[in-house]
Amino acid sequence: MKEINIVRYESPVGEMILGSYEGKLCLADWKHRKHRSQIDKRLQKALRAEYVEESSDVIEKSIKQLDAYFVNERKTFDIPLLMVGTDFQKSVWQGLIEISYGTTASYLELSKSIGKEKAVRAVATAIGANALSIFIPCHRIIGSDGSLTGYAGGIDAKKKLLDLEKSF
Repeated sequence: MKEINIVRYESPVGEMILGSYEGKLCLADWKHRKHRSQIDKRLQKALRAEYVEESSDVIEKSIKQLDAYFVNERKTFDIPLLMVGTDFQKSVWQGLIEISYGTTASYLELSKSIGKEKAVRAVATAIGANALSIFIPCHRIIGSDGSLTGYAGGIDAKKKLLDLEKSF
């Protein structure tokens, strides 16, 4: 069976699990998120691989870039990402990547930007399935009224990430 290398990463806003598969980052997710086991099962099933606690070059590079991000020395990432999901989910995640550092968008604005204006709920569900937090910046999605809405890392972590990006 193939392997997904995983390590724990203690970020300033919460503990994450970073995972790589065949030289690409496939997991950068919150350890204590609500749907942790669903994300893990989806990745392992789709990649026909199991988790092995061992680092990799891409994980080490990801840690360096996250460390720089958290001290306002990096706005973008150049890590090769492996998005594991449906074509629709991948289109939503690509839309998230295109939201600029330090800015936010509503679910409706993201839906419009990917040409799926009437699929706001499906877009929200795809955002919730994102396994590459921060690298695919779902924390930049807010409610139409400007409110901070659900986030896998918790609302407190989301607020801290948005505040960090505004302070750069």
